[in-house]
Amino acid sequence: MKRNLPPLNALRAFEASARLGSMQRAAHELNVTPSAVSQQVQNLEQWVGFPLLERRARQVQANAEGRAYMTAVSAAFDQIAAATEELSAGRVPRSICITCTPGFAVQWLVPRLQQFQDRHPDIDVRIDASTRLLDLKVEQVDLAVRHGNGRYPGLVSEKLLDDDLVPVASPRLLTGKGRVRKPADLMQHRLLHIETRDDWRLWFAGQGIEIDWKRGPLLIDTAIGVQAAVAGKGVILVRRSLIGDELAAERLVAPLRQGLSKGMAYHLVYLPENMAQPAVRAFRAWLLEAVGRDGMAPASLRSA
Repeated sequence: MKRNLPPLNALRAFEASARLGSMQRAAHELNVTPSAVSQQVQNLEQWVGFPLLERRARQVQANAEGRAYMTAVSAAFDQIAAATEELSAGRVPRSICITCTPGFAVQWLVPRLQQFQDRHPDIDVRIDASTRLLDLKVEQVDLAVRHGNGRYPGLVSEKLLDDDLVPVASPRLLTGKGRVRKPADLMQHRLLHIETRDDWRLWFAGQGIEIDWKRGPLLIDTAIGVQAAVAGKGVILVRRSLIGDELAAERLVAPLRQGLSKGMAYHLVYLPENMAQPAVRAFRAWLLEAVGRDGMAPASLRSA
């Protein structure tokens, strides 16, 4: 059926004038002159065959017919704007920002990230791998993975990975005289340390051993330490959840069962309002699925 529609410019001039109560303000909103607005409103009134606005000094007011018409026209404009925004959102690439420690990024997230990209090729993921604490709102970070006790005021926190610290090394290092059967045997090897942590002190104390644990190279972060251990440069104390791939491929082995639990875990942390974004919801769903698939997620999250 053919639509009998008035000129769009005339509709816009009328709707703005009736809504704002002034042709001057309508002209400013539409970025045209007041005389142009007045002319367009007159054109619409001629088109419908009767007046829609009552003119007063510096003001206009819609009459009964004009008010009813303005309500319908405004609603139609709102629908057009919403449809256009939805259409544009579907065409513009979406992006999200994830912050996490370098160790989590290198050892866990990056090796699995292609799975998410294959499922959502239209979403660009930016990873801020840093140990510094960020204000998620100020720095416009969508999601954070943090290692801690899970208490983050004002933020939603969901446990991802339970964790403990275990000593690991290349299997080549632990053969013959280098075999490790008890904690004290580790001292025949070079201990790899992370410069911001004293995990070896805590681990040996937990085993009831007083020993010179400080010797050995000091490395900048866990990711570098893991690579050094894979290369046979020494033994590193590392979170079990970060080395699942290395253990499965036997690039690293854990010669002792003794771990060190510090009551910490990896948590997914975010502002509640961030879940209004479809891209953020998609990444959260994938992350929980990936953690559950690896068999390391808390049972409560595996079906989340």
